[in-house]
Amino acid sequence: MIRIQVPATSANLGSGFDSLGIALDLYNQVWMEESDTIDITSKDDIIVPTDDTNLIFWAAKQVYEKCGRKLPGLKIIQLNNIPMARGLGSSSACIVSGILGANRLLGSPLAKQDLINLAAKIEGHPDNTTPAIEGGLAASAIEAGRVYSVSVPVSDKIRFVLFIPPFELKTEKARSVLPEQYSRSDAVYNLSRSALMAASLFSGKLENLRVAVQDKIHQPYRASLIDNLDNVFRLSYELGSLGTYVSGAGPTIISMIDAEDTDNFAKYAANHLEEKGISGWQIKVLNTDSQGAQISIE
Repeated sequence: MIRIQVPATSANLGSGFDSLGIALDLYNQVWMEESDTIDITSKDDIIVPTDDTNLIFWAAKQVYEKCGRKLPGLKIIQLNNIPMARGLGSSSACIVSGILGANRLLGSPLAKQDLINLAAKIEGHPDNTTPAIEGGLAASAIEAGRVYSVSVPVSDKIRFVLFIPPFELKTEKARSVLPEQYSRSDAVYNLSRSALMAASLFSGKLENLRVAVQDKIHQPYRASLIDNLDNVFRLSYELGSLGTYVSGAGPTIISMIDAEDTDNFAKYAANHLEEKGISGWQIKVLNTDSQGAQISIE
């Protein structure tokens, strides 16, 4: 049996809509082996599909079909640490674990670039799947079905504080509120800031981050879908956030902070949320994951 470990991911980073993403050190684990039947279970209390609609199995099947092989079944065991429908790449983690696991079971006929392309095709965009595979900060674009990407490490001066609310937000709903067209000024606004974001995360130029997270493409339109968004944003900046943004489609909100301020920020954030009567939110402090998805034999 093989074990696939896939990191959580945070996409967009404010200004980098559908193009920027980072891998974080929070992981889903999947154990997989070939079987004559579909046998899917979880090691936790998360309810997952146990038939061929399971996203891990479905993604694995795409690899088998691409390689001209039939897939009668798989034994899959899931450990789901990445919260679902919270803007932290849970679906991407399932897709990546399925295709990487299937590729290994078949003897690795597909190269990493093939897997990156296939993952983005399945997901519909590369901003979560690419960093899940490659790790670090990934900038990605799709041209003629191929993902062109660069993955670089994030400065160790930066930590990521996750404000995870007690409610879900489906990506389909979050995308439905976005306009079909944008003005040229809004496009330029985001392009300049997304470029600044990538360079600043890599270089550790912390003073740029508050400007780099600014966005006119998706966050203003999704704000009404996330209860207490304004309160959490305001609180994070009062506590010294370098830059705060909606992770992926939401509803998780992430603050980038100076690594030296980690303990104080997280402690005071939890206390202040409680004081404001904002209950049920989890706060996690994470580093970036630099390696991406890993496979081992057990």
